Amino acid sequence: METVLLDYALPCLCAFLACVGFTQMFNIHGAGKLIAGAGGALGWLVYLLGGKTIPAAFLAAAAIGVFAEVMSRVRRCPVTGYVLVALLPLVPGGGIYYAMRHGAAGETDAFLRTLLHTFGMAAALAVGAMLASSVFRALAPRLRPPKK
Repeated sequence: METVLLDYALPCLCAFLACVGFTQMFNIHGAGKLIAGAGGALGWLVYLLGGKTIPAAFLAAAAIGVFAEVMSRVRRCPVTGYVLVALLPLVPGGGIYYAMRHGAAGETDAFLRTLLHTFGMAAALAVGAMLASSVFRALAPRLRPPKK
């Protein structure tokens, strides 16, 4: 029980709080703050359950994309704010820093390894969110019951 709390619940809570903090910059108000925070926590949970790999980042971004599409329709708000805020905890800022650090130190192998992993993470996030959003938007009209 303690390991579940420390390994999953606490990091997801931190992602939730970070996303709620970033809603100020995106002018998201009211319940939208909690929804954006929940999207960030959901994405982080999927990333953790996937093993903190590039495919896990893709799945997390896809989960965030679908979640943001659904919530934007429920609240009748733009989806962009929800997606951007929820993706922020997954952005590989540390990877960029460490790649530049290895490059400045002349550690070519570590630089290339870290840089390629960072680019892979960034690409997985972008493709996952865009693909999930596009598929959802294509399927959403077909999921509605026909009008009488």
